[in-house]
Amino acid sequence: MQKTYRTATTHVKVSQKRGDKQRLEKSAIILAGGSSTRLGQDKGLLLLSNKSLVTHVLDKVDKIVDEKIVVVSDTAQAKNYAKIVGQDVNVLVDASDAHGPLVGALTGFSAAKSAYSVLLPCDTPMVSKKVLILLFELCINKNATIPRWPNGYIEPLQAVYNTKRALEVARSTLDQGRLKLQNMIDQLHGIRYISTLVLQQVDPELRTFFNINTLIDLRKAESISKKTETTNYP
Repeated sequence: MQKTYRTATTHVKVSQKRGDKQRLEKSAIILAGGSSTRLGQDKGLLLLSNKSLVTHVLDKVDKIVDEKIVVVSDTAQAKNYAKIVGQDVNVLVDASDAHGPLVGALTGFSAAKSAYSVLLPCDTPMVSKKVLILLFELCINKNATIPRWPNGYIEPLQAVYNTKRALEVARSTLDQGRLKLQNMIDQLHGIRYISTLVLQQVDPELRTFFNINTLIDLRKAESISKKTETTNYP
């Protein structure tokens, strides 16, 4: 059965001028629609060093991408995010009532104006600028560049995608009733996997993958932040 989706252009804020039809090169799609039972609150709005986690991520992609998109699960959440993100950020509501990373990705890909888009979770405040730049560079003429650990585990939520192709495959995957991001990856050919051992050359401690799931994680992030606030950590 063919599924239907709400338009992905339900904006709370619009960063691009309505008349601007120019195709951009790089977009950042930050997924903030997931709930956190362990933290008991919206993770993206959680404060780290007096700044929300989603703001940390937005700051890291600033000057790397041409367009910033935050995807949330409902209008109420969108209003909360619209209060804290900059005027250059588009806040979008999931394009389907079925929530999850794949739906969020579809929503972002649908709205992105750029040839390539990086998918990021809202709870990785130490994402590395150098890693992101490298992933974008390696995605040229590929459908995706995805980090992969030595044990074979991949990081599809810290990966760069060919926006048009990823949108097509994400939509097809959801039309099949398959809701996992891995289902999309399985059908997306032309992927370049990059070892985390390579990424360690630009992000030695691989903090780019450190995400906040518990209060212990938050305290650890605060400790790291204090130690590195005077350095130029990537």
